Amino acid sequence: MEEQNDNQLNIELSEEMAEGTYANLAVITHSNSEFVLDFIRVMPGVPKAKVKSRVLLTPDHAKRLMNALAENIAKYEMVNGKIKVGGEDGGMPFNFGGPTAQA
Repeated sequence: MEEQNDNQLNIELSEEMAEGTYANLAVITHSNSEFVLDFIRVMPGVPKAKVKSRVLLTPDHAKRLMNALAENIAKYEMVNGKIKVGGEDGGMPFNFGGPTAQA
């Protein structure tokens, strides 16, 4: 006889969603009741960037996400070595490593 786990969650992932959306910048804002994560794609030579995805979380879920990311980053670094963050201040380098444009 097969045991049934009542806590099991069946998650459906469409083919379109499985492709994912690339983002190289995240902007996080919050109020007293929610956290808003905007995922943005910044492209070189394009002065305007678009929000590609927005995720709203309760403070409890935001903290759970932070802990899950920290745990997964630690596991990743144990196998692959420390992740080096670009830029002197740890921020995102917006020059994309290419030559600086001149007019």
